[in-house]
Amino acid sequence: MSRKKRFQQKSSSVLPTNRNSPIRVSLPKTTEFQKANNSMTDNLTYINVAIALPVYNTYTYAVPESLSLFAVTGKRVLVPFRKRRVTGYILNKSEKIDRKEIKLILDVLDDEPLFSSSMIPFFMWIADYYIHPVGEVIKCALPGGLNIYDYITISISKKGEKALEKNLTAAAEKEILSLLKEGAFRQKDLGRKLKKDVPSALVYSMKGRGLVERKRVLRGGGTKPLMERYVSLKSSASSFKKLSVPKKKIIDILNSEGEISVKNLKALVPTAPRLIKALEQGGYISIFHKRAYRDPFGDAIEADDDLLLTNEQKSAVSAVASCLGKGYATYLLAGVTGSGKTEVYMQLAAKAIKCGYSVLILIPEIALISQMERRFRARFGERVAILHSGLSAGERYDQWMRIARKEVKIAIGARSAIFSPFSDVGLIIVDEEHDTSYKQEGSLRYNARDLAVVRAKLGGSIALLGSATPSIQSYYNVKTKKFIELNLKNRVEKRPLPEIKIVDLRESRDKRGIRRFITPQLYEGMSQALNHGEQVLLFLNRRGFASFPVCGTCGEAVRCKNCDISLTLHQRSNAYKCHYCGFTMASASNCRTCGSSNIKHLGFGTEKVEAAVADLFPDARVKRMDRDTTIRKGSIVKLLKDLRKGNTDMLVGTQMVTKGHDFPNITLVGIICADLSLNFPDFRAGERTFQLLAQVAGRAGRGDIPGRVILQTYNPGHFSIIAAKDQDFKTFYKNEIGFRKALNYPPFSRMVQIKISGKSKEKTKRYAETLGDLCKSVQKSDISFSKFLEILGPIEASLPRIAGKYRWQILLKGMSVKPLHQFVRRILFEKKTNFNDRYVKVVVDVDPFFMM
Repeated sequence: MSRKKRFQQKSSSVLPTNRNSPIRVSLPKTTEFQKANNSMTDNLTYINVAIALPVYNTYTYAVPESLSLFAVTGKRVLVPFRKRRVTGYILNKSEKIDRKEIKLILDVLDDEPLFSSSMIPFFMWIADYYIHPVGEVIKCALPGGLNIYDYITISISKKGEKALEKNLTAAAEKEILSLLKEGAFRQKDLGRKLKKDVPSALVYSMKGRGLVERKRVLRGGGTKPLMERYVSLKSSASSFKKLSVPKKKIIDILNSEGEISVKNLKALVPTAPRLIKALEQGGYISIFHKRAYRDPFGDAIEADDDLLLTNEQKSAVSAVASCLGKGYATYLLAGVTGSGKTEVYMQLAAKAIKCGYSVLILIPEIALISQMERRFRARFGERVAILHSGLSAGERYDQWMRIARKEVKIAIGARSAIFSPFSDVGLIIVDEEHDTSYKQEGSLRYNARDLAVVRAKLGGSIALLGSATPSIQSYYNVKTKKFIELNLKNRVEKRPLPEIKIVDLRESRDKRGIRRFITPQLYEGMSQALNHGEQVLLFLNRRGFASFPVCGTCGEAVRCKNCDISLTLHQRSNAYKCHYCGFTMASASNCRTCGSSNIKHLGFGTEKVEAAVADLFPDARVKRMDRDTTIRKGSIVKLLKDLRKGNTDMLVGTQMVTKGHDFPNITLVGIICADLSLNFPDFRAGERTFQLLAQVAGRAGRGDIPGRVILQTYNPGHFSIIAAKDQDFKTFYKNEIGFRKALNYPPFSRMVQIKISGKSKEKTKRYAETLGDLCKSVQKSDISFSKFLEILGPIEASLPRIAGKYRWQILLKGMSVKPLHQFVRRILFEKKTNFNDRYVKVVVDVDPFFMM
């Protein structure tokens, strides 16, 4: 039988016969598939597809008639792409293009769309602005674990097995064949297992001699709907007299309930899972599957009602509500800490829902989502969904589909929630809009706050940005009339702002041990608060026990072997850890330079502060909240719950404790060292310091008892410190905006950072210099570039090596977006042959936040 005839007999297996279970494996080669379907070309429709790979174009594919009803915008399709089969996303229908051969899609992977057509302009805008492939944008937006892809595996052949047995191979080949006897591997996994590079030439040589086989395998698509077993009574069922007592109980329950999940039935009849099969075989009941949702919420919440608003809150709600449904606008709600911004959000959400709109709420940290979610669920019940990376892949998928199916009206989440698949968003709220956590540092380097404004503009809806310490950028937009300012100048119930006292750490510079960072003023304040049954919050934006371990013999710092930075001692883990690459070393290790065991543990972090205050106040219940203590799922919620219930007397934490938490019994906030972020090589260092200090100070005195703040600093005269003490954002803005204008930094310019990294120090340096020369050459070639564009660098990054990669950067500044982005595109796409190098990676970061 010919190869073509064999394929034609099998070709029906390519198309799904059951829409609930699309076929995703054992697909024939693309070219054969095309030939077998040439006769169908008159009945084809055409679609534009974004490929989930780093390719910048979209592609036209043909859809066979048997799949045309299923191929709609927002669904995933499996498509042939070059020599691979990959996931793509249907953007829209297309006219047939003038090409002899348009490839057919292989399958439609979804029963219902994952996103609506209204989201496509948003995706396209993101791809254009952030200079990122649109397929990768959509992949980033969707829940993880959905996509199907293929890759090449290498396995040992029968000839290879014989050669291995008879010892007929070279040493390197023998190593590879011995490993392949365990099973098939990808080539890069072979190298990892053998802990050495496996040259492609060697693999191809072994394949050519028949020692190994290379196959393409489909993988992925692990995230799927949760299907739960249900049972119901058959209408044809008659006599139940011969049934046992437990079986009769099941029948009675089904008579009462109609249908019930096996899980719930088991709670009523423990032996039910064992009995229902016999009942089905006897014709009494039907067993079937229904889609269920994985519950990410946990405890039930008691309902509450709207609170009585202050005059300032009423004014803010009225101003925004009057514009709902009347087109785009962005408001900046500048409200002091404790002024009731969350109640404003909830009452505006209620008004938006009443008008028929959905509401999207962004929160900067997962730790804050629990608090916000509880308050919104108490007010809006089951109409709330949550989206964030702390959910399992299945939970995130379920929440996404609840939104896509319009089963909820409110979505609350961290930055990725900006992609929530609502088709009718009327209000987008960004809480703590100044927070740098809204900037994504992964492959798609977007800013969720900025995307909230863009999505509102594209959808003709309202964006509401809220903060006690607005970003310089947002307040500048108020000053230039792009945003509308709303103010909440007073705390609710006329509570006073906390009294802030500055303590000069230079006076305790010569002291040793605990007294260097727990000053007498702070100790006295902590004692008073604890004696009155109040809670204390201590803030230090540095985790670990000792941040600068150094050899007492030779003076060398204990450094990371992969990064140009010292390790931090984590006493509870008995290890030195790198906070950049994750490298660890036992705390008993000797100096790698001289071999001495005399390691001095200088510096401090939250772990040392926790231990110190536990020694000072042995009866106090002290907890720590930083990345080390919140890794496990549910740990954040438990910490916050203990604080809310009064089971914690003192909380020590990093910046995780500064944002939006509302605990009425915290009356004292101690800022251990206010200067840690001031000296960063970053033009935003002053802004971040002011925001951190003002925010953490705002955690004090949110109940009936007035709050106090002890702010310890080595720079008591710095304008950021003084403005934070006075909680005076506008004075800080006036000082900071002058520096920005003088140096032409944002908001007076736009920036793009080109990040260059590679494993070879010399290759990375040469590459960066070549790219820098190319940038300068392109700049000179166009008057708009030479007039409006500034090139800084190339220069080594502040941290020259991280995770074994040497790092350089080029900073581009422009007066407007268009010429700046045109310049970057010309470098990336028109001149890319000038600097292609597989060993050096280039990343483009539009509107960069982290300059290290």
